[in-house]
Formats: sequence, structure tokens, C-alpha cells
Amino acid sequence: METSTKIPPAAGHDRAIPEEFSRMLRSPRSGRALVLRDGKLVTADGGESYAISASGIPLFADHFISDAARQQQSHYDGMVASYVDNLEYPHTRAYMAYLDEKLIEALPAAGLGTVAELCCGRGEAVRLLGERMDRVIGVDVSVGLLGLARSELPDRRFFFVQGDATRLPLADACVDNVVMLGGIHHVPDRAALFREVWRILRPGGGFYFREPADDFFLWRAIRRVVYRVSPLLDHNTEAPLRRESTSSQLRAARLGLERWSTCGFLGFCVFMNSDVLVFNRLFRFVPGIGAITRMACWVDDWTVRMPGFADAGLQVIGCARKEPA
Repeated sequence: METSTKIPPAAGHDRAIPEEFSRMLRSPRSGRALVLRDGKLVTADGGESYAISASGIPLFADHFISDAARQQQSHYDGMVASYVDNLEYPHTRAYMAYLDEKLIEALPAAGLGTVAELCCGRGEAVRLLGERMDRVIGVDVSVGLLGLARSELPDRRFFFVQGDATRLPLADACVDNVVMLGGIHHVPDRAALFREVWRILRPGGGFYFREPADDFFLWRAIRRVVYRVSPLLDHNTEAPLRRESTSSQLRAARLGLERWSTCGFLGFCVFMNSDVLVFNRLFRFVPGIGAITRMACWVDDWTVRMPGFADAGLQVIGCARKEPA
């Protein structure tokens, strides 16, 4: 039977931390187990303490966070509304459906068990794959986005914490699979990130990701300009993935790359950049824009299937698996 640790009302919290999640939490400083005391998560000796927000989100990144993650935290906390608006445009939703289909094709047919969604934002993987997961713990640095996840995804199988993906507040070997959707390219220290993924995965666990890809010369040239002129992108802390370097970094972390397939082409540039291209936002007023976008998806899919274009897509769907120590 599921038990839970009730956060004292005096601390301003009215939600519980299910026992199955509290057992997974660890201090990102020392890796020590945590207990709830006086409305905070603390180590047994009281030497380390982490606050819990009014909405019940443990705040592990308040004082223990890398410089790059701090920049991302400030960046995304300041654009929560625009981030959500961009995802709701009809052409964005239509193109995302294509990308989601490609991700689902890469996942195992069986359930995913206990999952950690890293750089989860407002719980993107939970929204897409929640029915295939027994339970999910989402980690992100943005309290604003985590607040949306907590309020919009109240199912007790889902729990969200603030934390740095390179210093995860999670126990060793506590999850069956890890999912990242658009988070790796926000983490400059990929070696630390992948070591943490390996650490929290159970033996044989899978690491599934969908990220911007940068192997095609045209996209590299365009991004050099776009990343510097858009106020919603941060070229100092964001870098799309390249196959050779990513494979090498995963291998160094004892994660064997099993799948690398790209998708998205010119249609992605047109219909998935409302945060960068202002004119893109006007597409929502175009009659039949959903059908037009779906046609663009078909063309993009055909393009990356052409000889020589297998790695030319703008997005990569990848899978790596935890290897023995």
C-alpha cells in the first residue's frame, strides 16, 4: 500500500510526498538520504537542508547549482508564458505530433516502469507517455515551469523537483529509464550529465532523447546567426548534438548508443520556430494550417530518407543503454 510523508500545514504546504518518491531523493551535495523535518528535506544529522516550495516542489537548485544551470533557470523562469503560448499554436501542435510519432517509434513496446524526466519543463514526456509509465520524477531548474507541471499534472504517479541535471538529487540505480526531450542541448557539461544518467539508471536501463541535431552544414550556418539574434535562445549555454561527439561522450559514461535517427527538415524551420521567427506566429490565422503543416511533415520525412540525408534532420531521436561498470 502506498504511504506518504505529509508536509506540515504550518509550513504552508498541503500536499504529500509519496513514499515511493521520497525514497528516491538524495542530497545533490553528498548523496545522503533525506527526511522531512519542519517543512524541509534534511539529512539525518540536520547538516544539509533543502526548502520545499508552497506548491510542494523540493528546491534542490536554490543553492546548489552549476553556473550554466543558473543561466538556464533565469532564462526559462523569465519566459514561461511565451514558452507555453508557442507550444499551443495549431501549426506547432501539428508538427509536434509528427515528432512525437517518431519518438514513440523508438521506444520499447513494453511499459517504461519508473522514469526520470530530466530538464522536464512542464512535464513534456509525462504528457506524451504518462500512460506507459508506472511513475515519473521530473527534474528541472525552472520553478515556473515546474509549477505548471505540478498544477496541470496532479496524478500521484508524477512528482516534480527542482534540480541541476548535472547534480541530480536522486539515488543511485533508482529508475528503469531516463527521458530527455530538448534538454541535453541546454547542458554544456555533457560528461557530467551522462555520468548522472548512468548513475541513476538501473542495470540495462534505457536513456531516450529527442534533441536538436547539428550534423548538417546548413543548420550549423543558420544557427550561428539565429542563436545570437534571438532573445529567447542562449548561445552561451545551448549547443545542438552531433553524432560523433555525442556517441563518444555517451561511451565515456558507459552508455552504449543503440539508436540515432534524425527527422525534421525545412518544414521544421518554418513551423517550429515561433519563439524565434515572429512571422511564424501569424500562421495560426491561416485557414487549413494544420493540413499544410502535416504535408510539410510528410515532405520532411521523405527528405531525411533520401540517400545521404539520414543525418541531415534538424532533430535526432536517440537511445543509449546503461552498460556494466
